[in-house]
Amino acid sequence: MPPSDSLADFLDRARVAIDLSLERYLPKPPHCPAIVSEAMRYSVFAGGKRLRPILTLASADAVARVGAADLPQAWEVAFPAACAVELIHTYSLIHDDLPAMDNDTLRRGRPTLHVVYGDGIAVLAGDGLQAEAFALLAREPAGNQADLVVRKLRVIEVVGAAAGAAGMVGGQAIDLQVAGQAPGGSQGALRLDADGLRDMHARKTGAMIRASAVAGAIMAGASDDLITTVDRYAAEIGLAFQIVDDILDVEGSAGELGKTAGKDAAEAKPTYAALYGVSRSRQLAAECAARAHQTLVDAGLTAGHLGPIVDWIITRKN
Repeated sequence: MPPSDSLADFLDRARVAIDLSLERYLPKPPHCPAIVSEAMRYSVFAGGKRLRPILTLASADAVARVGAADLPQAWEVAFPAACAVELIHTYSLIHDDLPAMDNDTLRRGRPTLHVVYGDGIAVLAGDGLQAEAFALLAREPAGNQADLVVRKLRVIEVVGAAAGAAGMVGGQAIDLQVAGQAPGGSQGALRLDADGLRDMHARKTGAMIRASAVAGAIMAGASDDLITTVDRYAAEIGLAFQIVDDILDVEGSAGELGKTAGKDAAEAKPTYAALYGVSRSRQLAAECAARAHQTLVDAGLTAGHLGPIVDWIITRKN
């Protein structure tokens, strides 16, 4: 299915296609116990923006347009990677909501997985989703052509690094230290300045957003220069996404956000809104967006949906 020229249509079509593929890729009984299948599906199909897989597909599309390549083929070859990053994202949300982490009871407008299935099954469902993601990256697209194998291995490396100790896991660990839920040094809870806050979010949120976009570029056969451009672009929108998240935690409602609002402020967590104020935080997000747009312009990567996605991210309400 080729992407549409309209961002709204692209988002709608991508989400439908992603959900259909996720349903196909996720294991079912008798290959796995029914409770594991049910728990994984409860969280995977709870809704959500599907930002990360959309970035994967949009990057593949943009790269194909630059090279005058076949758009449907670029879309198809990037699809397993798109689904894999969504599985990893969902696993991270399941674990983040656990009582030992953020202890949230609401996610995407309904009770979190551990509230419904218990902590143990929630841990196992998250573990299962992460494992299934890497199995999918190794398995699909099928084929033993040397170039395809190299691309798949490169994506596995990029996604694994982003999800691991130097990326998302590391960012979550810093977050626990800041909250006083893990040893933070001789002074108790870890305290972050502006640079520390940016580093934490570059790991916790930004790393997987960057990997999602880069994975699409790699699978579509981008040159190293274009891959670097996509990475720089995604680093800016990853930061913008987090800044907007911090603003929404202050200004949004649980009904709009689909999760508990005001939780960061209630727990005195360091956020962009707390550190800079809402007005300055909006300016910082806009500056990230401007740099992301300029990165695309400088590389001639303006055809497709990467540019409009920037504006979607900074104007979103949930």
